[in-house]
Amino acid sequence: MRRATIAAGALLMLCATVTAARAATTCDALAAVKLSGTTITLAETVAAGAFEPPSGGGRFDTLPAFCRVAATLRPSADSDIKIEVWLLAAGWNGKFQAVGNGGWAGSISYAAMGRALARGYATSSTDTGHAGASGLFALGHIEKLIDFAYRAPHEMTVTAKSVIAAFYGSAPARSYWNGCSTGGRQALQAAHRYPDDFDGIIAGAPANPKTHLDAWRIWMTQAMYKDAASTIPPAKFPAIHEAVVKACDLIDGVKDGLIEDPRRCSFDPEVLTCRNGDGPSCLTAPQVETARVLMSPVKDRRTGKEIFPTYAPGSELGWGRLLAGPDPYPNALEGYRYAIFGDPKWDWRTFDLERDLAKANEVSAGKLGPIGTDLSPFARRGGKLLMYHGWSDPSIPPGASINYYEAARKATSGSDWARLFMAPGMGHCSGGEGPDTFDMVTALEAWVEASRVPSQVTASKVVGGKVMRTRPLCAYPQTARYTGRGSIDDATNFVCR
Repeated sequence: MRRATIAAGALLMLCATVTAARAATTCDALAAVKLSGTTITLAETVAAGAFEPPSGGGRFDTLPAFCRVAATLRPSADSDIKIEVWLLAAGWNGKFQAVGNGGWAGSISYAAMGRALARGYATSSTDTGHAGASGLFALGHIEKLIDFAYRAPHEMTVTAKSVIAAFYGSAPARSYWNGCSTGGRQALQAAHRYPDDFDGIIAGAPANPKTHLDAWRIWMTQAMYKDAASTIPPAKFPAIHEAVVKACDLIDGVKDGLIEDPRRCSFDPEVLTCRNGDGPSCLTAPQVETARVLMSPVKDRRTGKEIFPTYAPGSELGWGRLLAGPDPYPNALEGYRYAIFGDPKWDWRTFDLERDLAKANEVSAGKLGPIGTDLSPFARRGGKLLMYHGWSDPSIPPGASINYYEAARKATSGSDWARLFMAPGMGHCSGGEGPDTFDMVTALEAWVEASRVPSQVTASKVVGGKVMRTRPLCAYPQTARYTGRGSIDDATNFVCR
């Protein structure tokens, strides 16, 4: 009986293999595949190292040979979503990794696709339904705004899985999302709206809620450029940063130029008040007040309730990213001009925090507003969410990720489904003074596929190709603590507590 069972099992496996082989097709033949709402515009084999992105930039000369498929998706009458799907000619790991966008998207994320392909994944990306890095596409086009907000990544995912199945003869065994910034927001939308799309999701520095994020950005610009006296010249940012680090570096017991947990840092910019006239390393009284605004969360002026967090101590070197002036950060300005007010001439100087944020959340509810925190369907089906954020992020306050993570953990029914990692000294998605190179994909794979829950991830600081420092990133709320022995530049000398 046992031999018969084994033989029957072997026969079933053989039949499945034969069926898969018969179902598979060539790259060129994918051009004829018919999918609802989809027009395949390209299906070609790309030789190893031969890919050249249409917009230039990036290195792809080490990529293996792959099948490149491009398609246009039209889930609505006003949709024009471009996607690409890349499929390894040989060595597929049996899995799918979709990659996210940055800013307003408007282009295919070729570099991220290349990284996924190099790891053996079938991969895909989308321009989210428009071309270019401006938010102008949203003016008078609600369906295009919906595509950008959440629909395009989902439609791309459904189509990509069908293309993968047609090419390889079988659906991917596991599906993952990997994105940061806008890609992080797309990640949370996927977990909330489309819980069946992915088994594991990486959400780096999510731009969520975008309405609140952009309100914070405009609010800061109003404070900074209220008048000439209130403006802090970017040349003074290093002096502010030096003072912050001097005050808070040793809180964690290690003098390393990094603030392990900025929430423990209490800094008043008044210590930098000029005593003998204005100078490059001090702040005038109006500049001190501006610095206080930049270093304080935005609160409702009537109720005192926090609306959005702000820069964390240690991020001062990056303040110029959003505050180069004299106008607000373009991404924020365009969001309110085109998506909220529908008026290209809207004057940001008229922005009223409480009034206009309320309007923004009403107009863009479900699109650019807060993403739901109840991820129970995703968690119950076994989905895993891995979030990360740099403490020195100069574009999206790290507290926003902590707020969402804590709210989602509270609202979601499910066990052991989410982890958050905060990176000391890291900027927006990467960069900054702290270790910013780490492998979240491997950590997520081990969690989804082998039930190894990630408690820490090793991060490196690489300069000129040389590893200068390593440090463990600890699962929130734990932080890295020095053991007191060995080099402070070696992760093995730290523990998570």
